Amino acid sequence: MTARAPQNPVAVLGAGSWGTALAIQFARGGRAVRLWGRDGARLAAMAQARRNERYLPSTAFPDALEIQPDLHGAVAGCRDVLLVVPSPAFRGVLTTLAPHLTPEMHVAWATKGFELASGLLPHQVAREVLGAERRIAVLSGPTFAREVGAGLPTAMTIASPDGAYAEALAAELSSANFRAYTSTDIMGVEIGGAVKNALAVGAGLSDGLGFGANTRVALITRGLKEMTRLGVALGAHAFTFMGLAGLGDLVLTCTDDQSRNRRFGLRLAAGATPEAALAEIGQSVEGYAAARAIRAVAARTGVEMPICDAVYRVLYEQMPARDAVRELMSRPLKAEVA
Repeated sequence: MTARAPQNPVAVLGAGSWGTALAIQFARGGRAVRLWGRDGARLAAMAQARRNERYLPSTAFPDALEIQPDLHGAVAGCRDVLLVVPSPAFRGVLTTLAPHLTPEMHVAWATKGFELASGLLPHQVAREVLGAERRIAVLSGPTFAREVGAGLPTAMTIASPDGAYAEALAAELSSANFRAYTSTDIMGVEIGGAVKNALAVGAGLSDGLGFGANTRVALITRGLKEMTRLGVALGAHAFTFMGLAGLGDLVLTCTDDQSRNRRFGLRLAAGATPEAALAEIGQSVEGYAAARAIRAVAARTGVEMPICDAVYRVLYEQMPARDAVRELMSRPLKAEVA
């Protein structure tokens, strides 16, 4: 059996593409890693092949990465537990995890998006489930799993109300080709990660309909304004949205076809129904539910978000995308900073 690093393991819960990529990156950074997922058969295949054949077939697992099919076995003795699950599953996994946590364990996540039923962000859900005393953090920013798995140069943000915890996690995740920056604005970082998904669906729709680069850059720029406006209304710092977890993640997911949200919009523009487009992509498309959640949060806070609202109407009210763009372009003229 291959030797594992014996101390200070990290448990990564969620063995999809991004969970696998982060598990690989932690192992490269020197941590012993236990990777857990719900699908026992897939985990067994990953343990046998020493790679994730479905999502990251070209990246072999480092020796320090262990597949662990038992949740308690995955987290026992860990200081850090990292959840990498879609936002609809976040509360459920946290609730299942909670009895297995000891007081000294820290919980981080790479989940993005508002909870649909409550409009809460992941850190607010975590506080409800785990209490106010536990150290928490979110990992976010402009990253694609395949490129992280391949070891290509990447930067991201780790945000926590506890700056020392963010710095410790960043140091342990960073390596020669991976740099983690830190923030204490967990609200702003999470809002950036949530809103960019819906905007990326809009970018895919726009490009799929042939509206061109001018329209795309206008959507990104004005979308950033909407993101910032909502964030400030909810207590985030405006400057957070000019960083990796705001502008960086928005540009990446709106412009590269590795983005599932962008591909979803492209498929809709080609005539697919939302259900058919989701089935074709075959992985979680966070922007679909995000558009609905953002609309509710914006209405509750009184924040105007016309682009996100147009995406919602295309997805849920069968509004033709061309009509949505026409409506956006006919809005009353105003100062750019408004």
